[in-house]
Amino acid sequence: MSILWILTEEKPKTNIVLDIFMEFAKDNNFSYFLGDIRIIPIVSNNRFTFEYDVIGITCNNVPKIKIRIISGNSSFVDYLVYFQEKLPKPEEQPLYAIEVTKTTDGESRNTGVYQRGTKFVFLDRYYPNTKKIMLYDNQIEDNKEPTDTNIFGNKMLTTNNVSILGKELKKEHYSKFKDLDDLIRHKNSMRRPPNGNVPLLIKKEKDLIKVSGRLFKSGSLAHDPNIGALSLITSSIRKFDNKSKILITQHGLKQNHLTSRNKFIAICNLLNVEIEGLQVPKYNWPKKYWHYEEKGEKLGTIFIHIVVENFTKGYSIFDNHAGSEKGYFVTSAGDMIPLQKYTNRDKYKSGDKDYAMRIPDLILVDPNQNEIINIEGKTFDNRFAGINELKDYDFIEKEYIKKHYSSKYKIIRSVVLYGKGNGSDITETEIGFLLTNDGKLEIWVWSPSLFKEAIKNLKDFWR
Repeated sequence: MSILWILTEEKPKTNIVLDIFMEFAKDNNFSYFLGDIRIIPIVSNNRFTFEYDVIGITCNNVPKIKIRIISGNSSFVDYLVYFQEKLPKPEEQPLYAIEVTKTTDGESRNTGVYQRGTKFVFLDRYYPNTKKIMLYDNQIEDNKEPTDTNIFGNKMLTTNNVSILGKELKKEHYSKFKDLDDLIRHKNSMRRPPNGNVPLLIKKEKDLIKVSGRLFKSGSLAHDPNIGALSLITSSIRKFDNKSKILITQHGLKQNHLTSRNKFIAICNLLNVEIEGLQVPKYNWPKKYWHYEEKGEKLGTIFIHIVVENFTKGYSIFDNHAGSEKGYFVTSAGDMIPLQKYTNRDKYKSGDKDYAMRIPDLILVDPNQNEIINIEGKTFDNRFAGINELKDYDFIEKEYIKKHYSSKYKIIRSVVLYGKGNGSDITETEIGFLLTNDGKLEIWVWSPSLFKEAIKNLKDFWR
């Protein structure tokens, strides 16, 4: 019996899972029925098996849909999809590699399209024949007309054989470039940045192609939007010209900024790209593209998030699971607000990172108990650090939760743990839940009522 395996390092969402299934069904001409789609943790002998079952989709050709949490070993897409009987292995090629973004063109021209580009170029090193998909999960209204940056980025994605889903686009806004001259003309005709910024420009001189773009930021090679843009540009160039020398100019880097583990150095190695005036080091490629997550704190926070969503009337109003994309803060009116990065803008912008806003990994609402729960996720060994970090939530509670939710809600703080440990060793009332590495689900008399209800209902479901 073949299973549709969905592997992700994100907290899986039902709408994304449905989009993935529908793309798979469309590609294979499968018929199906849809019901109330839920993601259910699989429990056996009162222990979590670290697999999630997707229910509510009926398809004779796809008898089971399962989800596992994984992590990438470097620049990594959000979802990998396999259709096979046995649990996938990293050396096996997936059917799909999917990057999901909720960032709209209106929020950020660069982040929504450029910053993801590196991941697809990196992916080709491991799975050159996998279908690549950019999935837009827009949660707030986007621009009616795409910006030039967005159009250029989408055209580069399709030139790199990336399919675009979740966004209505005119064909001329995402069609592949016809040739290298078409790519160069389009880029160089775009509006230039303000004076003082380095424009992204392409110049061809016989067997040399120069691409300008600043890569220096905060003392290192760390300019993520430009890293993504230059990755896509150089990869697009290589689709048409695999012989000419490609040289990155006006980058602002020094030799000591180039390290053998930087993702852009990996792209330079893969595409034979040089950085003007500097020696590009050899990149140390990880042997495997991904691994099953077995150690990270997100195993605990993602689990409690999913159980609460599916086995109680509780719900999330913010999530920022470790290694995952930061969500929006959802107000009581249902509006979605991007959280600010700082508690004092001027001091933060001047370089004092002590004014960065501290945020929970998860915020849950218990409508039955009129409680809002700020959750810090940690491994068992780091539980005391988690307790200490609960003290950092005054600002988000004052400026967001109390402003957007009724005073009837009591705000509480709790630590959710994952790892090798025993519930009997926990005496700290700040800790509300422990998922052990062998699947035990540990709660205590002082745990939030929402946690108790969720775990009880989950166990009853599988009993």
